[in-house]
Amino acid sequence: MTITGFDSTGQSTGENVLPPRQATADDDLDAELIALEGDVQVSAPAAVAPAVETTEEQEIRPARRRLPWRALTWHDVLAIGTFLAVALFVTAPLWLNLDHELRDDPQDQAFFEWMLAHGARVLTDGVYPFFSDRLNYPDGVNMMANTSVLAVSLPLTPITLLFGPHVAFNVFLTGALALTGTSWYLVLSRRFVTSRLAAWVGALFCTFAPSMVSHAGGHPNIVSQFLVPLIIWRTLELRVPRRSMRNGLILAGLLIWQAFINLEILFMTAVGVGIFCVVMAIVRRKAHRGEVLTFIRGLGVTAAATLAVLAYPLSVQFFGPQSYQGLATFVRNFGADLASFPAYASRSVAGNETVAAGLTQNPAEENAFFGWGLIILFLGLVLWMRRSVAVLTVGAIAVFFAAMSLGPRIYVNGVNTGIPGIWSIMHSIPVLDSAVPTRWAMAIAPMVGIVLALGCQRAADMIRTQPQSRGPVRVAMITAVAMALVPLAPTPLQTTLMDPVPEFVTSGAWKQYVDEEHTLVALPLPDSSYPDPLRWTAYTGQDMRIAGAYALLPNQDPRNPDDRTAIFSPPWRPTSGLMSSIRQGNPIPEITDTRREMTLADLRFWKAGVVVLTPQTRDIEMLRAFSDLIGFRPTWTAGVWMWDVRALVDDPDATVTATATR
Repeated sequence: MTITGFDSTGQSTGENVLPPRQATADDDLDAELIALEGDVQVSAPAAVAPAVETTEEQEIRPARRRLPWRALTWHDVLAIGTFLAVALFVTAPLWLNLDHELRDDPQDQAFFEWMLAHGARVLTDGVYPFFSDRLNYPDGVNMMANTSVLAVSLPLTPITLLFGPHVAFNVFLTGALALTGTSWYLVLSRRFVTSRLAAWVGALFCTFAPSMVSHAGGHPNIVSQFLVPLIIWRTLELRVPRRSMRNGLILAGLLIWQAFINLEILFMTAVGVGIFCVVMAIVRRKAHRGEVLTFIRGLGVTAAATLAVLAYPLSVQFFGPQSYQGLATFVRNFGADLASFPAYASRSVAGNETVAAGLTQNPAEENAFFGWGLIILFLGLVLWMRRSVAVLTVGAIAVFFAAMSLGPRIYVNGVNTGIPGIWSIMHSIPVLDSAVPTRWAMAIAPMVGIVLALGCQRAADMIRTQPQSRGPVRVAMITAVAMALVPLAPTPLQTTLMDPVPEFVTSGAWKQYVDEEHTLVALPLPDSSYPDPLRWTAYTGQDMRIAGAYALLPNQDPRNPDDRTAIFSPPWRPTSGLMSSIRQGNPIPEITDTRREMTLADLRFWKAGVVVLTPQTRDIEMLRAFSDLIGFRPTWTAGVWMWDVRALVDDPDATVTATATR
């Protein structure tokens, strides 16, 4: 049994993939990129002694050619159409209810709507793409240290400008799923398997695996994996002789593109593909002595071109303003529960939200949840194709990623076993300290999809070459795949009615108070529990600057100035902390002159022009507290309570006095 033309010794099988003739280096590559070609082995590589088959054998197993990229048949169109159809099915609640937002992760939806508006502003106004002060004024936000998705937001600018960032987000999410499925299908069917059905099964799982559907609930950047199969394919192409420059530059272009979508997915892909290539280079070193040198030459071209383009953006990310050094410790401890691997996700037809909630940090991080059926099928397929070093390597990488995903301490059904995981010795390593361990389980899905495609291909080969076993093989494979995948079928995303953008913003009334010298301050200030103001400024095309943010920002704890780990909101300030505490249900503390002075200092720090409060939970309590803090009551204007604070902020001698507000 072979995969990508490698037998169990790692050598080319020399099978009759192409018409028998003297094989060249290019022919050898073609043979290696066709996946499961049967079990016929020869004693020497094809370049020395081409396999010769009898006429009867050739009739049973005719030579197959790789499908050309540009030749799309109705089978291909149908397959691609299914990916779009399922993507629309999953995201249908967003399209059918444009006044709704994602139920499980509304803060990330608001964040990416803001990012889409930023991309549009880069094109229309020519603003600096890697940093913005439209959020978290005056400190701003490092766009490279966050997920700026410039590779998506820039092309989507026409949609953002015409229909708004909310619709653009829906296009982003739906398109990400559909394009990912299409890309996997084309790469699998053109480079790894000859059966379109096998390619379709593999691509379907790679795209709509439980982890992908989970992240579709708020992370369109993570489900935008349409470049991953292309990166895998072009990395393998680096070993083609006399094409180092061409192949290296093509791969560099893909890496640069992916870097501006999501660096985390790029990093995980690089680790997996890197391990695979190292293992295959060791196994094949004797049979293909010049292959490693050719690969390294092409990789050098890729590295040089990629670093030349990304050197400056990465320097901004790691050393620029508002950069941070790794994630907070509690995030680096987010591991996958061992019991989640055989369980079913909340968005799978066999899933249960209550059970899934007890096995993960939140519904957008259900990264494992493969189910017993798929685990057994995956292990069975690896065992079935064990003669292929490539298949065994893919299986071993999947196990390694699963071990890393468990985090520094292994949990089972929510209980800390006290057993350290391998991540406990890895999570402090630079670069790895910016990774969320549970997401390594998400990176297993493409490996499972590839093995599924290869397994279906082998079954198809057996049906074709062994007519007497056609019925049992077909029934066994269909039954096994159905039992594994049907329970994992996705269900539509859950949405909820979102708070509308207030008329104060949509009517442009804010422009009377906010200019280049003043900002808008919302109560409470935006954070992970109240991201609505991000959507407001996105609606204005980011013409409106706001204080506060929901973003990855460096910790600025005066008690530990060396701590630069990332936090998800700006550093604590007296006014923002007080408003957040009141909104969470805590009682209003005594408003003293000291608190008033701190509030005035905060308003001047933010350069506030106007403070607004929308109707929401505990709005009356926040209104009373803030009115007491600044000494006067608000006015109800265009759907918000509004305090014009420019006189207090602009006059350095202004003071705040108490006033009765009850």
